Amino acid sequence: MSSAVIAEHAAEPVPAEPHLAEPYMARTLAVLGLSVEYVRAEGDTLYHRDEQGAERAVLDLVGAFGATILGHNDPDVVAHAKAILDARLPVYAQFSLHPYADTVARKLNGILTRELGEAEPYFAVFANSGAEANEIALKHAELDRVTRLAELCGALHENRENARAALVEGTAVLADDAFAVLGVDVHDADHLLKAAELANAESLSAPPVLLALEGSFHGKLVGSVQLTHNPSFRLPFSSLAAQCRFVPADRPEALARIVEGERRTVFDFTLDAGVVGVVERDMPVFCAFVLEPIQGEAGINVLTEETARHIQQVCAAVGCPIVIDEVQSGMGRSGSFFASAGIGLRGDYYTLAKSLGGGVAKAAVTLVRASCYRQDFDLIHSSTYAKDGFSTRIAEKVIDLLETDGGAAYRLATARGEALMTELRAVQAEFPDVVKEVRGKGLMVGLEFHDQSVAAAPALREKADMFGYFAAGYLMRAHAIRIFPTASAVHTLRFEPSVRLTDAAIARTGAALRDLCGVLRAQDAARLLGL
Repeated sequence: MSSAVIAEHAAEPVPAEPHLAEPYMARTLAVLGLSVEYVRAEGDTLYHRDEQGAERAVLDLVGAFGATILGHNDPDVVAHAKAILDARLPVYAQFSLHPYADTVARKLNGILTRELGEAEPYFAVFANSGAEANEIALKHAELDRVTRLAELCGALHENRENARAALVEGTAVLADDAFAVLGVDVHDADHLLKAAELANAESLSAPPVLLALEGSFHGKLVGSVQLTHNPSFRLPFSSLAAQCRFVPADRPEALARIVEGERRTVFDFTLDAGVVGVVERDMPVFCAFVLEPIQGEAGINVLTEETARHIQQVCAAVGCPIVIDEVQSGMGRSGSFFASAGIGLRGDYYTLAKSLGGGVAKAAVTLVRASCYRQDFDLIHSSTYAKDGFSTRIAEKVIDLLETDGGAAYRLATARGEALMTELRAVQAEFPDVVKEVRGKGLMVGLEFHDQSVAAAPALREKADMFGYFAAGYLMRAHAIRIFPTASAVHTLRFEPSVRLTDAAIARTGAALRDLCGVLRAQDAARLLGL
């Protein structure tokens, strides 16, 4: 959000009671025409009150950024929430058994088996948000890496000492190429052993390498923000955690070059038939490759099967675990429970959140492949509010609702998404000079406008870096439709409604977008910006 945009409105009167909770955000919403307090919600509708106190309905296509796959206040979820509270079940009973959490984990494992053919079980670690779920995956992956690193260090030390003893005792001699392999200007065994130890110490102390796709968004916490490609979110905090190498999503072949450039080796000593040799061994340098099957904040970009296959192959070759971030794309939004199922992508970790809470709770989970799970993680990681008795039971109910009738909700997401995209593509066909592209899958859809930085109207050019937000303000003022751009692609509006989206709502959306496109075609900046 540009501070210059707010500065232009500095002359506007300051409220008698200034906001103390995120005051800059409150000011920004006012500038964009989005400062609305909603008082009721159901389905894809939010309600607010006008100046006379009358209730006004707003069509909500934001869908809580993908958190309301069943809509606002789904009756079944609300009834279940009331039943939990009425039963006075303990919400917080830490350090005790939580069988309901195990039930959620088993149901998610069943879906993984069905959609991705995963026979190996995944253990579940619960959290409160998607960013936390991603950080749990990173934290566990790093624990696994440093554990393997420690095992390697132990083996290197043992082999080096065995070689030293054999050379001192005279039961072995150095191989002719030992000095050349190490690449140092030393001429005796003692210096060779010491040089190898120093070189290894330097390599082993290097920080881990994180990998993610360009355009990625995985959260804004200290660790997860390092995986978020947008420099506005990431750079101010780059010194707080390990850095990430970003791979172009449209050029997956670049991954092999990046990986090769980041690989590190250590020197090991062999003892065979009285000869001490020096060999280079790869060390575990890659913490994880974290990626979204459908990039949300980047503008709704669907990962291709070819890209997924290439990432899978390269990561397997270097022992880099894959974390699949299904926080926004999962829970049936793509037409299957896991969006990764549609492109054949398999992960060592899966993260879920948003719709897992059914629109009434904060719930998240990280699934970890059993073969790489470190049992001590259960004790060295914890969270006061994770795996609580309320949100976890809500998650179980949401999964049951999505799975009902053989996954009717997934079929509905596909059908409703196709209907929405058909309407949006009709708008694009009518306004090809205004709308650049419509893309997405299921109920995760993006409509991209042509770049307004080259618009004929000076006011539109000046506001190009905030275009999507002003477009959102216009749709709210003129049509009572709530829709926002994606955070890192401000010319793309993101549509993430619930599976309850009606034909009437789709038609209304199309009409509103045609009006907006007409305003842009006419370069009517005053009308768009509400001047």
